[in-house]
Amino acid sequence: MIGRREFGIAGFSAITLAAMQSQGRANDGKAEHEDAFEECSEACSDCQRECDECAHHCAMMLAEGKKQHMTTLQTCQDCADVCAAAAHIVARHGAFAGMICTACADVCAKCALECEKYASDKAMVECAKECRECEKACREMVKHGK
Repeated sequence: MIGRREFGIAGFSAITLAAMQSQGRANDGKAEHEDAFEECSEACSDCQRECDECAHHCAMMLAEGKKQHMTTLQTCQDCADVCAAAAHIVARHGAFAGMICTACADVCAKCALECEKYASDKAMVECAKECRECEKACREMVKHGK
């Protein structure tokens, strides 16, 4: 026969197990949430570096007299700055992560459009590609974020 003490321990064990399973399900959603933030922060950081490189490339094109690169130079510089801010805010799960990521996604989309105008230029193609990836990661984070 099961004693009072054993019955209490069995009941407590069952409740603990149920709580742990429930917590596990909650943590699965939290892990997905954390992954979205991490992926977004990394994508923003990568895009910032690529846009800075592309801005340098555009400056070299301007120095060669290719004045049409002035717009892409400015676009890439602005995009790099927005991506840098987004990377920092998202990495620390800041209160404005959703807002900065919405802005970052929009800026990246416009920067990509500018760079895509130069489909034969490898640096511009790489920048556009990185901007599209950042845009996607930011929009995904906003779905999971704050």
